[in-house]
Amino acid sequence: MSVERLEQERNIWMTTVRADGRPHLAPVWFVYVDDRLWVGTGLDSVRVKNLLANPGASVSLESGNEPVVGEGTVVVHETERPPAVVQAFLQKYEWDITVEQDVDLGRVALLEFRPHRWLFKSALPTVAP
Repeated sequence: MSVERLEQERNIWMTTVRADGRPHLAPVWFVYVDDRLWVGTGLDSVRVKNLLANPGASVSLESGNEPVVGEGTVVVHETERPPAVVQAFLQKYEWDITVEQDVDLGRVALLEFRPHRWLFKSALPTVAP
């Protein structure tokens, strides 16, 4: 089942769009909480800059044999950290996303991916745009 994969898989690929229209694709750590994907990333990253200009994004689990691809929009949270999301990151990665400065990422942003459409797997819930 796709929801189980979203809860268990370690990485997901996220695509955003640069200001000049070129795509930016990279694997990210994520958790699936309340029908949304949550990604921790650097506030000064290319990904966040892209999303602040254009909140549209797509995600894909790593397996090409059992594809799960989502299209949606992303809300960038600079300071908000929902407790259930904090707990999910701690359980899955032993990563405390409440720290203001991460050794690798600098200032941490939390991305809330709100799926509008799932491709290949219709059983997953969506959020109205």
